[in-house]
Amino acid sequence: MGAQVQAVAARLRPPGWRDPRLVVGVLLIVVAVVGVAAMLRGADRTAPVYAAATDLAPGTVLDESTLVVAHVRVGDQYLGAPDQAPFGSVVTRAVGAGELLPASAVAAREDFDGRPVAVVTTAPVAAGVDAGSVVDVWVTPEAGASERVGESLPVSAVERDEGSFGLAGETVYVVVPADDVGLLLDALSAASEVAVVGAA
Repeated sequence: MGAQVQAVAARLRPPGWRDPRLVVGVLLIVVAVVGVAAMLRGADRTAPVYAAATDLAPGTVLDESTLVVAHVRVGDQYLGAPDQAPFGSVVTRAVGAGELLPASAVAAREDFDGRPVAVVTTAPVAAGVDAGSVVDVWVTPEAGASERVGESLPVSAVERDEGSFGLAGETVYVVVPADDVGLLLDALSAASEVAVVGAA
C-alpha cells in the first residue's frame, strides 16, 4: 500500500525547472516568437526606388522633374534612389505616371537610336491613342492597296486638331529606329491616305 501511495504522489508532483519536457516546451515557444518577429521585420522592409512623376515617352531625358522616389518592397530590377540616379539618361519605352522605373527601360543618350517622326493622319485617331501607346502606321497610295509601313511604334505625343472635331488632321509623333526613318518618310510622302492604328 505504501509503495502505491508513493507512486501516485510522484505522478501528481508538479514538474520542476529541470523537467526535460518543460525545457523543450520553453525552447519551442522562444523559437516560434523569434521566427515570427523575423518574418514581420522582413515583410516590413522597403527600399527607395525611382518612379515616373508623369507619363514618360520613349526618348524622354530623365531629370529631377520627371522622377519621384517611392518606398516599396521590390527586387533589384528597379533603380534604387539615390545611388542609381538615372539623370541625363533616356527611357527606351513608355513608362506611365506612377510606374516604377525598371533599369531595363533606361539607356544612355548615345545608346538610344529612336527618332520622333510626325505622322499627319487623314483618318480619325482613336481616343485611346496617346503618349505611351503603341501603334501601327498604315498608308494607302493613290493606286494600290493599303499597307502597313510602321509596326509596334511607341507614341511620344499626339496633337489633336480640335477644329476638325477629331475626324482627321491629327498629328501622331511616333518613335522610329534611326535606320527606318527614311523608309517611313518615303512611304508617307507617297501616300494619299495615312492612318495610325492602336496595336493590340
